[in-house]
This record gives sequence, C-alpha cells and structure tokens, in this order.
Amino acid sequence: MSTSTTPAPPGTQDRPPARAAPRRGGRTPARTGWRRALRRDWQLYSLAILPLLFFLVFRYLPMIGNVIAFRRFEPGGSIFGEEWVGLRYVQMFLNDPTFWQVFRNTLWIGGLTLLFCFPVPIVLALLLNEVRRRSLKRFVQSVSYLPHFLSIVIVAGITMQMLASDGPVNHLLGWFGHEPVRFIQEPEWFRTIYVGSEIWQTAGWGTILYLAALTTIDEDLYEAARIDGANRWQQIWHVTLPGIRPTMVTLLILNIGTFMAVGFEKVLLLYNPLTYPTADVISTYVYRAGVESNSFSYAAAIGLFEAVIGLVLITSANQLSRRTVGTSLW
Repeated sequence: MSTSTTPAPPGTQDRPPARAAPRRGGRTPARTGWRRALRRDWQLYSLAILPLLFFLVFRYLPMIGNVIAFRRFEPGGSIFGEEWVGLRYVQMFLNDPTFWQVFRNTLWIGGLTLLFCFPVPIVLALLLNEVRRRSLKRFVQSVSYLPHFLSIVIVAGITMQMLASDGPVNHLLGWFGHEPVRFIQEPEWFRTIYVGSEIWQTAGWGTILYLAALTTIDEDLYEAARIDGANRWQQIWHVTLPGIRPTMVTLLILNIGTFMAVGFEKVLLLYNPLTYPTADVISTYVYRAGVESNSFSYAAAIGLFEAVIGLVLITSANQLSRRTVGTSLW
C-alpha cells in the first residue's frame, strides 16, 4: 500500500519559518490588552476611584506621620517633628513597666477573642445549615445578625446596664441567694465581659460568610458520602468542613492580622481605672499617652511597634497556611 504526497513548490524546501512582523511603536501585547480593557470597561474601573482615594488619604498618607516616632514632636510645631532623636522613644516604652502590662493584656484579650469568637460562627452556620424549617432558620438568622448593626456605644451601654449592681443579672443572682457582683468594677471579670459581648455582637455576621460558602458545596458529594454509609456527623467532617476550609483559612488569617488591634472603642467604653490591671490594652494606652498627655512621639513609637507585630503575624500566618493547607491571601 503506497501513499502519495504532494511535492512542495520549488525553492521552499529549505526556507526558514516566517517571523511575525514587529509591532509598531514597540507595544507589548499585555500593555495593549490593558489599554483596550480600560477603554472598553472604563465605567467599571471608575467605580474604584473613590475606594482608592479613601485608602490613599486615610490609610497610606498617614503613614508618613510615623516619622515622629523617631523625632521630637511638639504641638504647634512642624508636622514632622523638631529634631531627630533616633530610638529614644522606643527605648522608653521598652523600659516602661506599664507598657509591658498593657502588652500582656493585649495578648490575653486578643488570644481569648480569637479562641472563642472565631469558631462560634462556624458552629452556628453548621447548625443553621441542618435546620429544615425555613421560618425557624430565618428567625434565628435575623436575631443573630441584629447585634452587628448596633453601634458599639449601644452595645457597651446594654452590657453595662445588664451587669450593673441593680441590673437583671444581679437580680437573677439575688433569686438564688447570691450577693450582688460588681462586674464592671472587678478587674477579673473584664476579659469575660469583653469576649462575651464580642461573641454576641459578631457571631451572626460571621455566620453569613460561612452560610454563603456552604451553598457552593456540590450536593453530589453528600450523595456519594451517604452511599458509602456516612452519617450526618461524618458528612459534616469529611464534606462540609473541607468545603468551607478556604473561607475558614482566609478569615483566620485576617483575624490573626488584627490580633494586636483589640477593639479600641469597646475597651474604652467598658473599662475604668479600677479595671486597668486587666483591661488596659495598647490602643487605649496609646490614646492616653498621645491625646490626653500630649506625648505624640511616644504614642507614635508604640503604635508603630504594634503595627510591625501585626504585619509579622499576618505574613507568618499567610505563609504557614500556604505551606500546610494550600490556601492563602496572596
């Protein structure tokens, strides 16, 4: 059996392949594609102008002020300080016993908040996902979401009224023959009060994210698990939790990044001089040192130290997550 081939035209057997003609003006395809996309979708890109301006004005430009952590700043003088003092203010807060007390309090409150506030939305989302009555599910969702939309001032006011000496909690304790407890004035109760109010305020909002992640799980995976004999707990462990793992890891990294930035407003509203030993954190200490005592350079040095620790934490958590789980923010 033989096959016939069409001979090539004369003079083309050894001709090298033709090269693409160079683009005029030296424009690369990536640059041309970006400009074409910008001209086509400029209305969509214009929506990002205001958010970018917000971050530029209120997030990036204020970073220039960190220079006063290394310069002596006086109110009414130069915005960048009067003279260079180097690491003087850093040495001051490193040798200050009060700073190390507020640093320990920040670690305690931040650790307890992460330990208790992070898993509660996951558990609540898993429980709501198992509810079959839509009316009951919507009611629980509405009740749990509502505290997130309340002002922190209102949340702090409700907390203080509930735990006052003549408040409902002490009335309930009185029915059981217990003496009234001064929750707001006792230092050992502050961490419990803060973490409890944080759970009440944020659990419902975090549940929204996990419920949205649950809707992306393929129902065929549950069907395959039931065919293999898995019960509901095994389906949750082997199908549901792996399905929402990227969302869990992302939120965990974000929470670790804000580990040191314990809620300044809520602590400021709930604490008092009697609870300073356990309630005073870095953010409130910076507020008192900078705004109330006019030690702006000293406060800027402490704030810069806190920011550096937060950057190290979120970077380390992101790298650890990428190597162990395979999911990361960048």
